[in-house]
Formats: sequence, structure tokens, C-alpha cells
Amino acid sequence: MKRLTRCRRLRVLLLTQVLPYPPHSGGKIKTLNLMKYLSRNHDITLVSFIRSEEELGLLPHLAPYCVEVKTVLLKRSRARDVFFLLWSQVARRPFVILRDGSPAMRELVRRLCRERDFDLLHATQLNMAQYVRDIPGIPKILDQENAVSVVVKRLYRLEGLGIRKFLALLEWRRLRSYEAEACRSFDLVLTVTEEDRRALEELTGGRGNFAVVPIGVDCEEVRPIPRRPDARSIISVGTMFWPPNADGVLWFAERVYPLIKAEMPGVGFYVVGARPPGEVVRLGEEDPSIEVTGYVEDIVPYLRESAVMVVPLRAGGGMRVKILDAFARGIPVVSTSIGCEGIAATPGEEILVADDPADFAGAVVEVMRDKQLARRLSERGRQLVEARYDWRVVYRRMDSIYEELSVNSAHPCSKGGDDEDIR
Repeated sequence: MKRLTRCRRLRVLLLTQVLPYPPHSGGKIKTLNLMKYLSRNHDITLVSFIRSEEELGLLPHLAPYCVEVKTVLLKRSRARDVFFLLWSQVARRPFVILRDGSPAMRELVRRLCRERDFDLLHATQLNMAQYVRDIPGIPKILDQENAVSVVVKRLYRLEGLGIRKFLALLEWRRLRSYEAEACRSFDLVLTVTEEDRRALEELTGGRGNFAVVPIGVDCEEVRPIPRRPDARSIISVGTMFWPPNADGVLWFAERVYPLIKAEMPGVGFYVVGARPPGEVVRLGEEDPSIEVTGYVEDIVPYLRESAVMVVPLRAGGGMRVKILDAFARGIPVVSTSIGCEGIAATPGEEILVADDPADFAGAVVEVMRDKQLARRLSERGRQLVEARYDWRVVYRRMDSIYEELSVNSAHPCSKGGDDEDIR
């Protein structure tokens, strides 16, 4: 066991693209649990975009973990998206970076860095890198929830011929260059999976500094849910405005679900997630056995009625927090290979994995019919997430990461601090 001296309490500026409350999406869950851990030993100033003034009412929920919270209103609309999509073609810069560009955010961050003596800048998501990458004299971390260019590359490959495929190709090429440059400009880049680390390391030509820290969930708050013994519904969970989620649901509904219905009459399918696009909404309009709920305040009633959760992703990156959450709640999961990337789950033990429509359908039917299999998946999934993915376990790595950056900066650790066991 290696013994290290505890670093003094650091002043950290944490930037996030969405306010990490309420924790109803993967990115919000990740950031909130990270803040819970970091705030034990460090002073966190949170800077976040908000989408409406109503979100200001949520700030008291973050007060226990932050010494200060600052927000900037980021307006989104279809007209603005079209403008930035056109501007990205002229400027030859990634659409997603231009869309989230904000002079107000840039000025706020620079003012805070002038007025506060921060020891560390920690930017979550590639969109936020633009606000700190050029600030000199302070160690910087880029916390990548996904290798963004990999996500866009996978979406590009799934698109049929047409203008959308061409635009996806341009976006992928621009993001590939931007992401490589951004990763090289930070002192450390965090990824949540080994797959993303390898992809970004290759992207930077080996000239970046990377570490893998998986996502942590809260196993004390998220407990197993008693479900109906005769449950005959399937559930998919995820923000529907994220293109890989919508693509996966459409693939499942069109290619997989009909095979399941042929084997199990009376089955139902819940599609739960905010802002579903029109083609997803139409699934429920055309098939009465499919319920597209949109955003729900409480997902538990839907989980009680569900025999299995499906994660039919064909594109994406990072880790699926929805799988960790399902494990914590004792919900059996069937996923594609891409859907469960980065999670140390063994197929057949904690999860079932299939990529072909017929195989995926067969796995779902097997879980719904075989109660012993469903029970084993539930129990072992919960054991796995408790042992490896609770935030109290997984974010211990941040202690040594922050310490190393602090030691190598102009703000060394104080002498004579308490010793701490680093396991």
C-alpha cells in the first residue's frame, strides 16, 4: 500500500454545460456525484449554463457541495441551431462548439480567474474546453464524458445517403481536429472508458495526457425496486434529443420489437425520455403497445411494470449511466455491445448482450420468460455496481489526480498534512 501526504484543500473552478440538478440524465448524475466526492476535501466553485431562469430555483440543491454557483443563460432554438449550422460551414468549425459559444460565459470565467486564486480548472465536456484552455498559469483538466468525434463518426456511418450524411461527415472531420487540439492543450484529460482513452490517444498522436475514471452512481440513494412478478413490459430510458438514443429506439421498435411481439403477445414497450423527436413520437401513435412518455418526474412506476430494460444503442461513446442505474435498481438489462462499452459486466452474468435484431429479440424474450435468469442478472448487477461503480469507490482516483496536478503546479501541497491511505 502506498502512503501519500494529503494535499491541502484546493480551490477548484468546475465548469459544466448543464446544471447538474435534478440528476435525471447521465451527465447530470456524473457531475453531481463527482461534486459530492470532491467537496469533501476541496472548495468547488461551479459555473454552469442554464436554459431558463426557472433553473435558478434549483441552486439551493447544489449549495451543500459548492462555495459558490455562477450561471449563464444559454438560449436554444431551432432558428439558432440553423444559424450556427450555416455558420459552421463558413467558419469551418464544429457546429456543437459554435452553438455553445457564449461571450458572457467567457467573460464570467475570465473575471472569476482574475478575482479568485484558483488552484485548478476542471471543465466537463468538450463544449466547455473553449472557456479555460487559454487561461495561463493554472492546471487544467478536461473531463470527457464521451469521445465526441467518435460519437459523430458512428452516427455518420449509420446515416443513409443524403445531406444529413454529408453534414455529419463535415462535423466529424471538424470535431476530430478540434478535439485533438483541445486534448493536447490540457494538463490532463479524463475519460470514463478505456475505449475512449485509446481513441483520444490515437487522435492526439500520443501527445495528450490521459486517465480513466469511470462514472459513479449513488448506491445508497438508488435501491432495488420490487417489480410486478407478471410484468410484461420492456423499458428504454434516455434523453431522446440525443441522436444515438433516438436512433437506438427506432432500430429496436422497427427491427427487434416485432420479433418479440410475435413470441410474446400482450407485451408493451415504454420509451421514457425528454423531448422525443417526431419519428419517435409516431411510434406510439402507430402502435398502441408502445407508450412514448416524454420526460417523467418519477420513473419508478414504469420500472415496476417492466421486466427488462433495453439499451439498443448503435452509436455513442462513454458509459451508459442508465445501465449502472438499472443495475443499482435490480433491473435486468439487454444491451448492444456499444451500449455497454466501458462497463465491466460479463455477458450472461450481469447483462445480456446482442447486436443482431434476432439475437437481441431472443435475449429479451429469454429474460422475460426465465425468472431465474432475470433474478440472477438483477442480483449480480447490483453486486457489481456496489463493488465497482458507487461514487464513494470510483472517485477515490480523483484524490491522487488532484494531488499530482497540485504538486506539479505553482501551488504545492502544504507540509505536515495528515497521511492518507491510497488504495
